[in-house]
Amino acid sequence: MKIAAIQMVSGTGREANLARARTLLAQAAGAGAELAALPEYFCLMGQRDTDKLPLRETPGQGPVQDFLAGCAREFGLWIVGGTLPMDAGDDGHVFNTTLVYSPDGACAARYDKIHLFCFDNGREQYDEARVIAPGRTPVLFELPSRDGQRWKIGLSVCYDLRFPELYRALAAQGAELLLVPAAFTHTTGQAHWELLLRARAIENLAWVAAPAQGGRHENGRRTWGQTLVADPWGQLAAERREEGEGVVLAELDIARLRACRQQLPALGHRVL
Repeated sequence: MKIAAIQMVSGTGREANLARARTLLAQAAGAGAELAALPEYFCLMGQRDTDKLPLRETPGQGPVQDFLAGCAREFGLWIVGGTLPMDAGDDGHVFNTTLVYSPDGACAARYDKIHLFCFDNGREQYDEARVIAPGRTPVLFELPSRDGQRWKIGLSVCYDLRFPELYRALAAQGAELLLVPAAFTHTTGQAHWELLLRARAIENLAWVAAPAQGGRHENGRRTWGQTLVADPWGQLAAERREEGEGVVLAELDIARLRACRQQLPALGHRVL
């Protein structure tokens, strides 16, 4: 199955971000991808954390959901919609939500980011819990590819990457591809991004695809980028080293995954 992991440098205007995402999704479809995944916060990187609040959407209603469903139908793609702010039931918080759309425009899965980023090194401060409510449930969905294979795909977002128990839970449900849309800071990404992604692939003998924000944003924030795809042996199958938007394409081979799991049946050796 050919997939596309999309790198963006999203700004403070939702409509401009959606226009850029549409162009990149069109490129992915034109290259023959069956699945295209957008990065975290693809629709908005606001000046303040609270900028997410007035853009919250309810299930089945809202311009970002309409955009994702429309692009899925137009391009005949499975689309993993990075994240968008969804109503969390109170005025001060939203869920940071990944929605998956099938080529007929139907919403096939929803995942609310479980782990909320908090970082303070004296120069940079982040605390997502100020405006984001945590999700509670790991989510996996099935994608029937054009060759008849049914891929089991596990969802996660950015800071989730530091919590291997989430990926182990997804692998225990049979996940073969793990998705990690992200907006890693330049500071933490430079130190840990590739290392953690390759570790999650190795631990779970699964493909990993990580579409990322990458570059200097209108709000002054700098994200690490390096959108990549890793194979079940932890080798890089494709990546974008440069900052700036782009489409990273990779061919996923289910036989490669099965061979790795047969040669090294570590998932069956779990004790704890």
